[in-house]
Amino acid sequence: MDLHKFIYTLVFVMIFSQAGAFDTLDPTGNITVKWDVMSWTPDGYVAVVTMTNFQMYRHIMSPGWTLGWTWAKKEIIWSMMGAQATDQGDCSKFKINIPHCCKRNPTVVDLLPGVPYNQQIANCCKGGVVSSWGQDPSTAVSSFQVTVGQSGTTNKTVRLPKNFTLFGPGRGYTCSKATIVPPSVFLSADGRRKTQAMMTWNVTCTFSQLLASPSPTCCVSMSSFYNSTITPCPTCACGCQNKNNCVKSDSNIQSVVKGSTPTNDNTPLLLCTQHNCPVRVHWHVKLNYKDYWRVKISITNFNYLVNYTQWTLVVQHPNLNNVTQVFSFDYKPLLPYPSANDSGMFYGMKFFNDILMEAGPDGNVQSELILEKDKNTFTFNQGWAFPRKVYFNGDECMMPPPDEYPYLPNSALANWISLSTLMGALLVLELMVFW
Repeated sequence: MDLHKFIYTLVFVMIFSQAGAFDTLDPTGNITVKWDVMSWTPDGYVAVVTMTNFQMYRHIMSPGWTLGWTWAKKEIIWSMMGAQATDQGDCSKFKINIPHCCKRNPTVVDLLPGVPYNQQIANCCKGGVVSSWGQDPSTAVSSFQVTVGQSGTTNKTVRLPKNFTLFGPGRGYTCSKATIVPPSVFLSADGRRKTQAMMTWNVTCTFSQLLASPSPTCCVSMSSFYNSTITPCPTCACGCQNKNNCVKSDSNIQSVVKGSTPTNDNTPLLLCTQHNCPVRVHWHVKLNYKDYWRVKISITNFNYLVNYTQWTLVVQHPNLNNVTQVFSFDYKPLLPYPSANDSGMFYGMKFFNDILMEAGPDGNVQSELILEKDKNTFTFNQGWAFPRKVYFNGDECMMPPPDEYPYLPNSALANWISLSTLMGALLVLELMVFW
C-alpha cells in the first residue's frame, strides 16, 4: 500500500470509529455512574452508586447491566445492598468477618426482583433492566450501596477506582476515568432540610454500535399501495456468520429451542431468512388522502431466545413534524437540535405490547400512523415517503439500497392526464347538451 492510500485509510478509520460512538439523534446520550460517599467507617466508607441512563431510546434489557472496576489500592467490599459481586475472590486472610468480595477487580450485578427488603435500597433489584430516559425517567435509574474497607477514611486519602467497564448487557460501552465533582445534595422528604455527600465522583459511559456488533442487528423492508413490488431487507443485512446455525421454518422448533438458553451477550438463535437479522422493521405506505397519508409499521422478531422488553423504534422522516395520530404504539418526538423536528421514538404501551415476543406467531407488533401533508414538500416520488434512518433498541438498522425502493409507476402521470382529459371531454359534452 502506498503512502497516500495508507493515510487515507487511517483518516477514514479514525473518523468512522469516532462517529460510531456519536449518535446524531441522541448527541448527549450516556450512562452516568455516580459514587456518593455517604459516611466514613473505621477503615473506609459507605457509598451509594447510582447509574442513570440519559440515553433517549437505548435501554438496558434482560439479563441486565454488569458494572466492573479496578481498585486503586487493596480495597475490599465488606457488604452490599441492592446488588452483589459475581465472585467473592480469595478472602482467606480474614478469620472472623468475611468480606463480601476481596477481588482487586470486582464485577457487580443488580439483584433480582423479590429479594428481602433488608437487602434492598431505592431503585435497586430490577434484574439490571433500566429504561431509556425518553421512555420513563423514573425507571431510568439503578442504584446499590457498597461498604468499602481497607480504603482511605477522608476525602484526602480516598483513591478513586479506575478502569470502569459497563456491559449492558453485551459489549458496546466505553467508560471514562472517574472524576471528582461537587458533592451531591439531597433534600429531605418534607423539603425542609438539605444534606450532602462527603465526596462524589462521576464516570460517564458512552455507547458505540461498532464496538457492540460488527454487523447490524436489524433491517428495514418496504412496500406501498402504489406498487405491487415489496422491497425486502438486503441479503445478509446482519451478516452471514450464522447462516448455517439458523432454524428452518419446517424444523421442530420446540426441540431446538428447548436445549438453548439466553446468553449474557444475547447471542441469537434465528429463524432462517435471507437477511439473517434478529429483527425486521417493515414500513408500508398504506393510503393516500387529500390532506393526510397513512403508514403501517410492523416489527417482527426472528430470534427464538429473546423477548425484547421495553423495545424502542426510532424513525427519521421529514414528515414526522406533522404526526396527527399513532395507533397501538406510544410516540414521542425527538428534538436533538432546535432546528430539527424530523425524528420520533415509538415504543410499546405498558402491559399491552411493550414486550416483543420471541419468534413465532406472537413475535410481532404493529401500528399505523396518520401524517398531515405539507403541500410544499409532500411527494411520493423518489422514495420520499420512506424513512431516512431507522433504529431498533438504539441500533441503526440496515436500509435497502435507494434504487430498490418501491417507485411510483411511470404510468401514474399518464393516467392522471388521461383522467383529466376524460373529465374535460365529459364537461364539454354536458355543456353541449345543456345548450
